[in-house]
Amino acid sequence: MTVRERIEREETARLSPCAALAADSRGRDRHEEADEFRTCYQRDRDRIIHCKAFRRLKHKTQVFYSPEGDHYRTRLTHTLEVSQIARTIARALMLNEDLTEAIALGHDLGHTPFGHSGEAAMDEVLPGGFHHNEQSLRVVEFVERRNGKDERGLNLTWEVRNGILCHSADWPKQAATLEGQIVKLADKIAYVNHDVDDAVRAGVITESMIPEEVRDILGPTRRERLDTLVADVIRQSEGKPEICQSPKVAQGMAILRRFMFDRVYEGSMAKVEADKAKRLLVELFHYYVGHVNELIGDSGEPAAASDPTRMAVDYIAGMTDRYAMKQWTHRFVPAPWAVY
Repeated sequence: MTVRERIEREETARLSPCAALAADSRGRDRHEEADEFRTCYQRDRDRIIHCKAFRRLKHKTQVFYSPEGDHYRTRLTHTLEVSQIARTIARALMLNEDLTEAIALGHDLGHTPFGHSGEAAMDEVLPGGFHHNEQSLRVVEFVERRNGKDERGLNLTWEVRNGILCHSADWPKQAATLEGQIVKLADKIAYVNHDVDDAVRAGVITESMIPEEVRDILGPTRRERLDTLVADVIRQSEGKPEICQSPKVAQGMAILRRFMFDRVYEGSMAKVEADKAKRLLVELFHYYVGHVNELIGDSGEPAAASDPTRMAVDYIAGMTDRYAMKQWTHRFVPAPWAVY
């Protein structure tokens, strides 16, 4: 018996009947021989961590663009916080922690530079619209390429790809696994709490400004609010075929989320900078559509075989904040002329 087979047997004996077992995975689009030591979900987690798109998350905005302080969140730290929250819930409910972790680590790989303003910019120029969860799926299925492999994508299991696609709060379909449903809620729990922390640190809001109803339902501090939200999901979902919240706690989180949109995401200096970022990315998009040959090395196929619009969107969506600013400056800001 291999180590992987032992782990799979342990999953069957230990996990909830509602858990997605690695041995029962619907598999990959391209067949691969099973690993001797890791289950299919463990392999997916490792592929995500080692891909280039994951590394770039450390220089992508969460809320505040290019903050000067060292303690503001980025897409990478957000992803790690989502993973931690999701794994805590999955372990408590005796669900598959490896699958949960793989989905959580891959859920934001398709996020644009400059956060949601970057998403709005790409949504404006891409026919049919742009959604970061669809782009995350596209990254793992097409844009990324494993070292030494000719095939496109990471060839992840169906369950991980389904969880990545369905993690967005605005996505109409629920994930097919409870592990994917956990990540969807963990994503909301993570960002609504850590964005409050960052906004307080930036001086945009104070803790005393948080609505009293939120403080009464979820708690007066970030630590207490986080604990309330995670504990509620565990208690409400235990023994059930779905991941859910109590109506009261869900209401408290919705009020807090609305407060953040009004005071931080749309009603502060962050919004002013968001408009600048959106214009920057739209200008870059129009440039690259007209100079698609510059993208071949990074976006893959020869220009003659691909859609220039799609190639430009893939390229820009993969940029970090600072790389996007560097490319815009290089393309549109005159350089000093020197004669020696």
